[in-house]
Amino acid sequence: MHSIIAVSANTLTYIEREEQFGAHNYHPLPVVLKKGEGVFMWDVDDKCYYDFLSGYSAVNQGHCHPKIIEALVQQAQQLTLTSRAFHNNLLGEYEEYITRYFGYDKVLPMNTGVEAVETAIKLARRWGYVVKGIEDNKAKIVVCAQNFHGRTSSVISFSTDPSSYTKFGPYMPGFKVIPYNDLEALKEALDDEHVCGFLVEPIQGEAGVVVPHNGYLSTAKHYCEAANVLFIGDEIQTGLCRTGKMLACDHEDVRPDILILGKALSGGTIPVSAVLADNEIMMTIKPGEHGSTYGGNPLACAVAMASLQVLKDEKLAERAEKMGQLLRDELTALQSPYISSVRGKGLLNAIVIHHPNKEAAWDLCMEMKENGLLAKPTHGDKIRFAPPLVITEEQIHESVSIIQKSLEILG
Repeated sequence: MHSIIAVSANTLTYIEREEQFGAHNYHPLPVVLKKGEGVFMWDVDDKCYYDFLSGYSAVNQGHCHPKIIEALVQQAQQLTLTSRAFHNNLLGEYEEYITRYFGYDKVLPMNTGVEAVETAIKLARRWGYVVKGIEDNKAKIVVCAQNFHGRTSSVISFSTDPSSYTKFGPYMPGFKVIPYNDLEALKEALDDEHVCGFLVEPIQGEAGVVVPHNGYLSTAKHYCEAANVLFIGDEIQTGLCRTGKMLACDHEDVRPDILILGKALSGGTIPVSAVLADNEIMMTIKPGEHGSTYGGNPLACAVAMASLQVLKDEKLAERAEKMGQLLRDELTALQSPYISSVRGKGLLNAIVIHHPNKEAAWDLCMEMKENGLLAKPTHGDKIRFAPPLVITEEQIHESVSIIQKSLEILG
């Protein structure tokens, strides 16, 4: 257990209450936040911080974006939930909006990211049986090592992270794990006639922002097409302008057969996710065969349309591309002996810490917190830097100065 340092009595009161009454399934930095606006958050002691995590890329549009909050409040005062037992007046409007936005025939609305992943798995399997003609209960989905697609029992069944799957078995069959960014391994896996889908993150976020080689996604899509296998793009963290394009797959002009979205689809307000596909895939699921009480609720529809509109109106893909390049350039220019690698696309970035102390990344994040910037280590020695896409050039400069100052603690 890491020690809690430089924490006020006020902050400690909140943390101790969580410890007492909440499950211990997270290990957050010892900061208690009460307000957010744009790229900033404030704690219960009124200290201001740069947010360099963005709720794991859920807050691409910035905290509490006024247009998104306005849509949220207006709809919350009208109607929030009908369930799918009845129609509501916003669902069709939202479905038309998002399908035209991304160029698909149909959308299946869900809530959390992992619900959308589960939906995509069910769709791919159903398509495999109904369209491809795979023998019942024999369908397989190819996935990548070091993936992160969520925490449900079926999704952890194909995780390679022991902290995700240990003592949570038995595990669901039907998944083939191959190395990420390995086209030969993919080609070999697709030789199996029982494979119905290839589920992949265009950039592996939780693994530490692992960016595949140029051409990996486009060649993978080509291999899938040749093998009559669905390319399933999990863009929950990489999509919605985070990497400098509307979708990370757009960097290689790849159109997933099944597209999974979440996180920033609501601008960080409520859980909203979506699965998009064309009719041949989507219409294999019939009424009563899949759904969600909250999926497609009118509040989510209003918020999602506002969130997507902000991305376009404020040209956040272009901003992410420009600001991300600036951030990587400035981090590289630090020439810190403690940073062995700077990597990323757009404003999804990470540094790899080089230090004999295994807790160095955590210690650096604690020091950055003290200096007014919030980030979190992943996989031990990596720190993700992913601020809201509304960040300005001046704010990038100031943030890098904080990072530079904080690195001194590792000396």
